This record gives sequence, structure tokens and C-alpha cells, in this order.
Amino acid sequence: MDRKRIVIMGAAGRDFHDFNVVYRKDPSVEVVAFTAATQIPGIAGRRYPPPLAGPLYPEGIPIVAEVELERQLAEQSIDLVVFAYSDVTHEHVMHVASRALASGADFQLLGPARTMLPSIRPVVATGATRTGAGKSQTTRYLAALLEREGLRVVVCRHPMPYGDLVAQRVQRYATHADLDRYETTIEEREEYEPHLDAGRVLYAGVDYEEILRQAETEADVVIWDGGNNDFPFFLPDLFVVVADPLRPGHELHYHPGETNIRMADAVVINKVDSATPAQIAEVRANIAAANPNAPIILARSSLTLVGGEIAGKHVAVVEDGPTLTHGGMTFGAGVVAARRFGAAGLVDPVPFAVGQLAETLARYPALERLIPAMGYGNGQMRELEDTLNAMPADVVLSATPIDLKRVLHLDKPVVRVRYELDELAPETGRSAQVAHPSLSDLLAPIVERARAASSTAPTH
Repeated sequence: MDRKRIVIMGAAGRDFHDFNVVYRKDPSVEVVAFTAATQIPGIAGRRYPPPLAGPLYPEGIPIVAEVELERQLAEQSIDLVVFAYSDVTHEHVMHVASRALASGADFQLLGPARTMLPSIRPVVATGATRTGAGKSQTTRYLAALLEREGLRVVVCRHPMPYGDLVAQRVQRYATHADLDRYETTIEEREEYEPHLDAGRVLYAGVDYEEILRQAETEADVVIWDGGNNDFPFFLPDLFVVVADPLRPGHELHYHPGETNIRMADAVVINKVDSATPAQIAEVRANIAAANPNAPIILARSSLTLVGGEIAGKHVAVVEDGPTLTHGGMTFGAGVVAARRFGAAGLVDPVPFAVGQLAETLARYPALERLIPAMGYGNGQMRELEDTLNAMPADVVLSATPIDLKRVLHLDKPVVRVRYELDELAPETGRSAQVAHPSLSDLLAPIVERARAASSTAPTH
């Protein structure tokens, strides 16, 4: 019997996971190639290596640029295209489907039932409707609530494997030295550093079956932190999804953000202090239509400055990169902080930007006077450093979650913007006249189960 020939489309994240859990050991199929989306540089042209691909793939699997899809479909007689990346419009998904169908192939999205791994530990998962909604700070908030109950929390982060994939199979981060040991990029550090600052262990990598089994050995509760608004790799006992009222309507028009809303056990509407009542009302109505049983929790991002003041100063604002590029926002917490704390002005980075950073600013002309923290490798990190040093600013205002001074040599002071989830008091439902639950209320069954199991559950 001929093996079904498959191409998996992705961005070095869910595509690898879907292969590992669904196709790697299946002798009835042959995964001929992965395609790499353009959002992550340096992935195309590599191979998914044999030690990760398994015995059915002794030479590994090529990773080709997505623009090569039609050529792969024609030359390799592909039977099925599997779509495995996120934070794209529903229309984009169907455009890609049309490319596959026009070439005669089937088109498929693998669902949660086939791709979520069960755990012996309670799992709390966070997701979002869009990149930049505030999922990471919600993850930190949930972890802190569980730790206050005396529980050991281990965070498993959505993959960002941009280096040696074999070496990155399972990565355990417990100290800042681990960030250097794994040659961690700025984008990875943005997600990892705040957990390390809190004394929390974090796992990431490529093979999430192995990652989960290792995390279970030192956790009472595992938290899944789903990057790029993907749905969880682990089967959650509680799934908390964050919606962004600054992008109302996106919760029903992006993949898999709408999936997350419909799966959610609770939805946090974040940034309510920055959104208008009309925006909040629109998001509320969309959530209620898609998932009427999910409680809605309102929150804001509380901003504080660390390392100095910016009042009266001209600032070079550095923001979280993915929020501003494929996330579609034109500003972030840094711009909000600059205005809130009295900066004299935002220095325009465009005349001073170099390399791929200059290309990014040209590609997103609607961005306010800010710099997305592009740092997928050493080259981009140096370009960010050169651009900041060239800008005639008094201060670098850093709204990326990492300490830029750990990775860049800057000739001007750095003031950091820290932003954490600030949960508002539970509201009273208009019809039921009962208080909506808080996140602590929703975690209570998790806490009870973890306490009961922590001394008796088997370890691997």
C-alpha cells in the first residue's frame, strides 16, 4: 500500500508538534516536507533532523519556503496539506486551502483531540485571541496565584526553536545562565525571563511529549503558555483565554483565536483601562455569542517604571516585537507609558534603523515612533543595538519584558516598563444577580486536586 504523502505548513512550532504526536510513528504516511512561513527568518532551507524525525525518516525532513508550496505539490505528488500555524485571518487560511485544493491535494487542520497530550498533573492553559493581548502576563498572574497556595508550578512555553533543533529537543530554564547556555533569542527571553525572575522553572523546546514528562517530575501544577495565540499542546483542566478590546472583532476573525474563545473555560478581557466602552461591549457580545457559558473577567495592564524616570525626556521606545508585526498593533505598553509618565517625546527610529530592522519599519509604516524588539538571532540583536545607539534619545524606554542590558551594549540609560495583569473586582451579573468568579475561584478545584495528588502521583 502506498504511503499518503503529506506537506505540513508551519512556523517551527505547531507544525513540528503535529508531526511528532500524529505522524512520526505512522507508517501509512510520509511527511515529504515542512514549509516555513516568512514571519520567522532562517527556518527555510534546513531539515527537521533524523533524531527528532524518527526511524521512518533516516535523512530527516526538508523545510522549504512557503512560496515553494505549489512546486512541492506538483513535483512530490502530495496527497494532503496540513495547516499548522496561527495568528492569521480566517480568509488567509482559506487562501492557503485554495492553493492546496487547486493542486489536487486535500487540506486539513488537526484538532485538539488529536494533538493535546494528557498529563498526570493538573494543567492550567492560557491562550489568546491575538498575539499581544496580554496572555504572558496572565500566565504569570495565574502562576503566582497557585504559588501562593504553596504549589510547585512549572511553566511549559509554546515552542520557538530557532537554533540547533536536536540540542533544543528539551530545554529546562531555571537561571539566567540557562538563557546564555541555550543561546536564547530576544523573543524567547521576552517570555522566559519574567518567570526566572520569579524563581520559576520553565520548559520549552521541540518534543513536547518529553518536555511534559520531565515537567511532571517537578510540578504540582503544569501551566501551558500558548504563544502566538495557538490552542494548547497539553489537555487542560482549566483553559483561560485573553481577549483584546483594542482589536474588537478579531476574536471572531482569526485562527485559531476563535477556536480558543469557543474552547475557553473563562475569558479575560484585558486592557479595559485603554479601551472605550463601545470596544469592550463589542468584545463582550462576541464572546457571549460564541461561548455563552464562559465567565468573563475584566482586567487591565498595570504599568510601572523600573530604573529611572522619563518625565521631560526624549525616549527611544522599544516594544514587544510580535505584538507589532504579525499581531497588527501600532503601539504597545511603551508608548502608553511614555504618554502616561510625561516623556517629552518619542524619537523617530526610521532615520537611524539598519538592516532587517529598517526593513521591518518600512514594512509596517503605521507603527508609531517605536522599535519592535526584533531579535531572532545575533545579527538582528546587533542591528537593534546599533539603531538604539544611533538615536538621539535621552533614555531607552524598554517595554519588552527582558532586561535589554543583559544582551545589548547601549550608550544611554535604560528605563524598563513592567506590566502585570491587574484583575478587576468581580462584577455582578445583570440577569443572574450573582458575582462572576475571579481567577482564584476558577483555580480552586485545581489547587484542591494538586494538593491531594502531590504526594501520591507517580513520576516518570
